[in-house]
Amino acid sequence: MSGNIKKFRIKSFKKNNVILKLEKISLKFGRKTILDSLNLSLNDGQILGLLGPNGVGKSTIFNLITGLISPDYGSIIINSEKVNKFPIFERTLKFKIGFVPQSGGFFHDMTVNENLNAIAEITLNNKSARNEKVNSLISKFELEPVRDIKAKLLSGGQRKKLVIAIALISDPKILLLDEPFAALDVMTIKTLQEIIVNLQSFKNISVIVCDHQARDLLKCVDTAAIIHNGRVVAQDTPSNLIDDVIAKDTYFGDSFKIN
Repeated sequence: MSGNIKKFRIKSFKKNNVILKLEKISLKFGRKTILDSLNLSLNDGQILGLLGPNGVGKSTIFNLITGLISPDYGSIIINSEKVNKFPIFERTLKFKIGFVPQSGGFFHDMTVNENLNAIAEITLNNKSARNEKVNSLISKFELEPVRDIKAKLLSGGQRKKLVIAIALISDPKILLLDEPFAALDVMTIKTLQEIIVNLQSFKNISVIVCDHQARDLLKCVDTAAIIHNGRVVAQDTPSNLIDDVIAKDTYFGDSFKIN
């Protein structure tokens, strides 16, 4: 496999229209400023990466988008509609937001098949459609050999595949991936990178990925943003970003290379 997974991308799915926008978002926890007039946008069909040191607010941005927390100031706009006052379930259903947490996201004592069916029963009323969806996702993520294995017995990579499959049951238009490469081996990370890239052509899903593994993230995104002191200080394609002076000063350093 090539070191640069992006070579295999389906470029036609990259659109210019903005599907999600954060405008002048500010948030404090006590006296600590987490986000300071942050601006960020996601295009339809785009894969956007978020990079920054620990505690910079990457996961907080996901919590703001899903509605788990509210900003002190600023607007969260999805499909040109301000959603600040929309509760979590309404954002999920109306704007089709899927979320893959860094850990958990599945029922430990249920099998792969039971996990997927449990969520499908909530989102799909038709039993045949439900079965078709579950079987399709099990096939897509190569989970057939572990279909009847309890989730707690799966490998780290299999668990991550399962959680992404669970998130896709409701056909999200925006998928948020929080630290997908954490604690995984090199081959599993490559498999996940290909899955993330292929999501772009899977019903044209727009994806935001945050991870501390900068090289792994940069190999599977269209653009990446560096967050520093509560703001986006640089955003560009991976190859341009690693040469950006501000990105070097605030995050990468002088010796960082993608490969």
